[in-house]
Amino acid sequence: MRQQAEAAALGIWVFLATEVLFFSGMLLAYTVLRHAYPEGFAEAGRETKIVIGSVNTAVLLTSSATMAWAVHAAKAGHRKLLTILLIATAALGLVFVGLKGLEYSQEYAEHLVPGLNFSSDSPHAHAIELFYFLYFALTGIHALHLSIGIVIVGIMAWRASHGAFGPTYQTPVEVTGLYWHFVDLVWIFLYPLIYLNGRSGG
Repeated sequence: MRQQAEAAALGIWVFLATEVLFFSGMLLAYTVLRHAYPEGFAEAGRETKIVIGSVNTAVLLTSSATMAWAVHAAKAGHRKLLTILLIATAALGLVFVGLKGLEYSQEYAEHLVPGLNFSSDSPHAHAIELFYFLYFALTGIHALHLSIGIVIVGIMAWRASHGAFGPTYQTPVEVTGLYWHFVDLVWIFLYPLIYLNGRSGG
C-alpha cells in the first residue's frame, strides 16, 4: 500500500511538472507581449470584469481550504465529513465555472472576443486584441482543467460516500487534492496579470 501511495504521488508530481511547463510558456508569451504593448495591455486590463474575477478568486481559495480539510478528514477516517467537504469543493468549482461563463457572455456582448466578434475604436486595438486572445486562451485552459478537477472530485465524493477511504487508504483523495491546489495556484498567477493590469499602475 505504501509503495502504491509513493508511485501515485510521483506520478501526479511528474504530471504537474509538465503542466507547469505548459502554463509557463503561455505566461511567458503574455509577459513578452505586455512589455511590447504596455499601453494597449493596460487599456485592455481595465476592461476586464474585476468584480467577477475577485469573487472567483475568493471562491477558489475557499475551495482549496475545503479540499485540504477533505484530505485531513480522509486521513482521520471521517467518512461523512469527507463526503461533505468533497461535495462542497466540487460545488465551489461549479460556481467558479458559472461565473466565468457569465463573464465570457458579457465580453462577447461587448465585442471583445478575438476571431469571433472583436471590435475596438482604440488606437491600441491590435494590442487589446492580443490581450484578449491570451486572456481567453489562459482562462479557457484553466477553466478546462478546473472542470476536469470537478469531475474527479465528484467521483471521489461518490467513492467516499461508499466508504472507499479511511486512515489506511486515502491516496486518491491526496492526489486529487494536489491537482486541485495546482489549478488554484495557476489562478493566483492569472488574477493579477489579467485583472490588475492597468489598474495597479503596472
